[in-house]
Amino acid sequence: MIRIAVAVAVLGVIVVVLSRGSIQRSLLYHPGSYSLAEVRRSAAAGDRRLWPTDDADYYGIISREGPAASRGTIVVCHGNAGAAVDRGHYIAALERRGYRVVVLEYPGYGGRPGELSEESFVADARRAAQRARQEFGGPLYVWGESLGCGVASALAAAADLRPQGVVLITPWDSLANEARVHYPWLPVSLLLHDRYDNAANLARYAGPVAVVMAGRDEIIPNRLTEALYRSLAQPKRLWTFAEAGHNDWPSHPGAGWWDEVLEFLNQGR
Repeated sequence: MIRIAVAVAVLGVIVVVLSRGSIQRSLLYHPGSYSLAEVRRSAAAGDRRLWPTDDADYYGIISREGPAASRGTIVVCHGNAGAAVDRGHYIAALERRGYRVVVLEYPGYGGRPGELSEESFVADARRAAQRARQEFGGPLYVWGESLGCGVASALAAAADLRPQGVVLITPWDSLANEARVHYPWLPVSLLLHDRYDNAANLARYAGPVAVVMAGRDEIIPNRLTEALYRSLAQPKRLWTFAEAGHNDWPSHPGAGWWDEVLEFLNQGR
């Protein structure tokens, strides 16, 4: 009986390991159910367009006309759920401050084909960031929100990109720690195929990092954001919006913190 029980337990572990990709995808990724035609219409309604192509090979959303004199290029890695076309507030806030903004779209989101995985997202974002800097000019800045902080942190660690600054809005330190918060009864280390280890990635980045924390974040506990912040080398700065939740931090284009963050990123330039 003991041998049977052990065999069943081992079989169970094998099944979990082999199926961890599909389990993780269902728990982690929530792409908006948009068709490519719907993305085009939504972008056009906001005077924006797909970039750099108008088909499923597009990398992201940009405004039809950028700032007259660009101070640099910002690539934004958006949060989970929905699509890049839903994140027009980044374009509205940052282009009025003189930056060309590309809100990147992930494979499998926004009518794009592709695999839902960290490897797929990071590789795609890296190609997009390289092209954006080549087309729109530097310096390059990388912004991430929630899940997108994992992609942004990986871009920061890429030696060929060398971004001028990084902004992380409601980040965790690692996906493993975040998963343990929401699924404490699951064998997280076995189930996770993707890691999104922001602390490890940013250990290889020497530029300025701005961190934005929502004081009442109901998705990512403040202790995980604070742990990430403590792990960062200087220069770094933390903005905390004490009354904000995970999805209602002050995104209005006129909010003063946008200016504060950009000033911080450009100190010493």
